[in-house]
Amino acid sequence: MASHRRPKQPSRTRVTVLTTAAAAAVALSANAANAAPSEKPSKDEVKSKVDKLYEEAEKATEKLNGAKEKQEKLQKQISSLQDNVARGQEELNELRDGLGSMASAQYRTGGIDPSVALFLSSDPDDYLDKASAMDQLSAQQVEALKKVQEKQRSLAQQRSEASEKLKDLADTRAELAKKKKEVQGKLGEAQKLLNTLTAKEKAALDAEQDRASRASERSALGGSSTPASGRAGAAFSAAQSKIGSPYVYGASGPSSFDCSGLTSWAYAQAGVSIPRTSQAQANAGTRIYSQSDLQVGDLVIFYGDMHHVGLYAGNGQVLHAPRTGTVVRYESIGNMPFQFGVRI
Repeated sequence: MASHRRPKQPSRTRVTVLTTAAAAAVALSANAANAAPSEKPSKDEVKSKVDKLYEEAEKATEKLNGAKEKQEKLQKQISSLQDNVARGQEELNELRDGLGSMASAQYRTGGIDPSVALFLSSDPDDYLDKASAMDQLSAQQVEALKKVQEKQRSLAQQRSEASEKLKDLADTRAELAKKKKEVQGKLGEAQKLLNTLTAKEKAALDAEQDRASRASERSALGGSSTPASGRAGAAFSAAQSKIGSPYVYGASGPSSFDCSGLTSWAYAQAGVSIPRTSQAQANAGTRIYSQSDLQVGDLVIFYGDMHHVGLYAGNGQVLHAPRTGTVVRYESIGNMPFQFGVRI
């Protein structure tokens, strides 16, 4: 006989939990539907973030420039060492040939033992260590053997030095690739932020920069200041001829520049060679800590880590290549944290 049982009723606790969960789900759905979309950053917020990214990119750019400079020096040093090794090997071969000829001549006249001739041609160090054979050597042969020894030691040292520099070059190239990627990453982030602006907002930012640049130019050219002279004057004039040239990271002219690329290029036009990076340029001359003592053409170093440099333009203005998206222009020296000037 079939059993007829009443279906088990859900407990009151279970019903309460299910009801509460359903209510919460409905409330969340309603909140999600009514929530306001995330607010788009304002023009000023975007500018602030972009400026920060550009500053970080410039820091990395100066490190990139330093790695490039080191790579170029290492390549020159390695090339020179390799040339020296090649020439030294030729000289060593000539010395050995001379010893071989000397030994052969003595052997033919019965003046030297065949085993001694072998020592002379293949292992002069070992030969000289054998005191019992010294009495069979002439003063000329001893001198020739010493030259071979010295040349061998010199070649071994140069080969070791070249090997170390090649390793250093490989490390420098890896650092170069890392810094380049870092710069490109920062610039990419900045560009994404700029792309969130409307055409009107972008135009407003450009107009602000143009107004600031024109005001700085009028101030630099219109007031009184210690005039530039000599090579500093020539360097400043060269930099002035590049006003309007675009900032490009890692560039050192003649059509585009980064900050230290502009200053090093300008002084090169005046016949003065200064280091490539802003940090190295900070040590290229006499430091001037008072802005009132600056003269036109002096280098001006900014930020605690000295990652930015320009040329003093007089009247509290600096002529520099500011950052990506800008051009070589005048700007108030107070717009950046001044550290000191450098008189080349």
